Amino acid sequence: MSVCHTGMEGSPIRAVRRTAATLFWLAGLVVVCAGHAQDAGTLRARQVAFRDQLANNQFHRPLVLASSNADSVLEGDAYAVVAQPYDAVARSLQGPGRLCDVLILHVDVKNCRPRRAGNRNILSVFVALRSDRSPAGAHRINFTYRVAANDSDYMALVLDADSGPMGTKDYRIMLEAIPRDAKSSFVHLSYSYAAGVAARIATRAYLATVGRDKVGFSIVGREPDGAPVYVGNERGIIERNTMRYFLAIEAYLSASTLPEAEQPEKRLNAWFTATERYPRQLHEIERDEYLAMKRKELAQQEMTAANVN
Repeated sequence: MSVCHTGMEGSPIRAVRRTAATLFWLAGLVVVCAGHAQDAGTLRARQVAFRDQLANNQFHRPLVLASSNADSVLEGDAYAVVAQPYDAVARSLQGPGRLCDVLILHVDVKNCRPRRAGNRNILSVFVALRSDRSPAGAHRINFTYRVAANDSDYMALVLDADSGPMGTKDYRIMLEAIPRDAKSSFVHLSYSYAAGVAARIATRAYLATVGRDKVGFSIVGREPDGAPVYVGNERGIIERNTMRYFLAIEAYLSASTLPEAEQPEKRLNAWFTATERYPRQLHEIERDEYLAMKRKELAQQEMTAANVN
């Protein structure tokens, strides 16, 4: 998520923006969850429970977003039907390097490095406080990657991190999928973490100043003319980033059948086009600027991977 600038580099507002920007990216790093399915039957039951919402919603597509903020734990979910067979989803998304290729699509992810540490797979994700920040100046979060399930009718990938910036802790990210029919899958992307005192203070300051007009996707009321009133505050933050990362998964999958050399450019353009369908919530940067920035970051990521290997 990009942060607005006033030119007052040393001002208190600038400091609030910088600390809050990191926290809000974390709050959206793949979607906060109200509960993990962890088996095919439970996820199928949720698909049935969401049938009406999947068929009739503000996205005009089979997608449901949920978010909550209780007892200093930020949570949220994205449930959706994706136009890819289950086998293709399970095959395409498994592997630390493939998840890095998904995460890098976000404007503020500067680098993602998979590595082995003993018997663990680690994803080191580098996130900047603004879109032009280099990986050297970004915050690093180390996630442990594991495949929790890989069956013919259910897949679950889990990322865990004990801690993050400003006292945040207990990160849990999960991506689940089941077959829907021969040509599509039902996917659940979830995320949760606990916020400390410093994080809560930064969040309140942001929401009282530069973030007060930003909104999410849930409709919480109507204006006198019938226009929707969208959720704000922490839930709005989570929902914006939830959508960004769900769209990153779709963009990644949309390129999976292309020759390998053509995939990165397809992903970048697909992700940007998808986010621009929701300019009220998601517009942060122009296409040419985004593409130029991401091409440079992808080249750096590939160079880093080559040096490690």
